[in-house]
Amino acid sequence: MGIDIAVFLIVFIAMEWVAWALHKYVMHGFLWYLHEDHHVPNTQRWWQKNDFFAFFFAVPSFLCILFGTQLGAPSWVAAFGFGIMAYGAAYFFVHEVIIHRRLKWPVSQNWYIQSLIQAHRAHHKVATKHGCICFGMLVVPLKFYKKSLAKN
Repeated sequence: MGIDIAVFLIVFIAMEWVAWALHKYVMHGFLWYLHEDHHVPNTQRWWQKNDFFAFFFAVPSFLCILFGTQLGAPSWVAAFGFGIMAYGAAYFFVHEVIIHRRLKWPVSQNWYIQSLIQAHRAHHKVATKHGCICFGMLVVPLKFYKKSLAKN
């Protein structure tokens, strides 16, 4: 059980850097055509082509959970899948609910939440493939934390 918790936590934490790298080098790279409508939204539809990136994480997460719980793989394999899934849930909540307000829930004025929002706004100041900053989601550059702490 201890190894499962460790694997879960390590994968959850590591997913921030995996997501950062995929965002910077894949979404703003060769798969820009899927990500572009996130920077220049099509207001005629609720969904974005960018939403399909969820499947890039959902498929390996599902397979790890399936193999680790039902098909005889070690339990830490399922913990790996649950770590990916938990990061995906956190990403969805932060990105879609808190930052882009695709679901209208109240947003905290907490310094951490405000730091995430400010960093993501800085990322979206550029509507093109090149020149963006702040590719992370749950960990952002220190200057955004300092700015938010100064306001609170």
